[in-house]
Amino acid sequence: MSNRIDYAKVSPEIYQAFGGVYMSVQKGSLPQELVNLVYLRVSQINGCAYCIDMHSRDLLRQGLSVDKLVLVPVWHEARDVFSTRERAALAWAETVTRVAETGVPDADYAAAEFSDKELADLTYAIGLMNAFNRLGITFRTPPAAVVKA
Repeated sequence: MSNRIDYAKVSPEIYQAFGGVYMSVQKGSLPQELVNLVYLRVSQINGCAYCIDMHSRDLLRQGLSVDKLVLVPVWHEARDVFSTRERAALAWAETVTRVAETGVPDADYAAAEFSDKELADLTYAIGLMNAFNRLGITFRTPPAAVVKA
């Protein structure tokens, strides 16, 4: 990985504002584990090594089984491993993250099994993680596994 700027240090005000949104999502209407599953899936789609590493570690610390963690990228095929709400959240994360391709069709919106507040909170979480992924990828933020090596 090449050395690029540390965006949090050179622009701390905006980074702190993103952190405020992150904390609001964590305190919002959705369970933390569900939010972290969504953060992980969004990060997998975008290919952000730093965020994949971080959210995998967060989920393991929260008690998520390794069996479930490794199936997140193929949750469609591991249906019984994920609850109905988890599947709905992962599906929503995929369609919103791929908005340029999907246009977020009415069928996807209708299939989202959340209250209006939960869906808004979930969409904020997805948008936030997409933004963090773009920062992590652009500035080559190294994952903890690389830093430890």
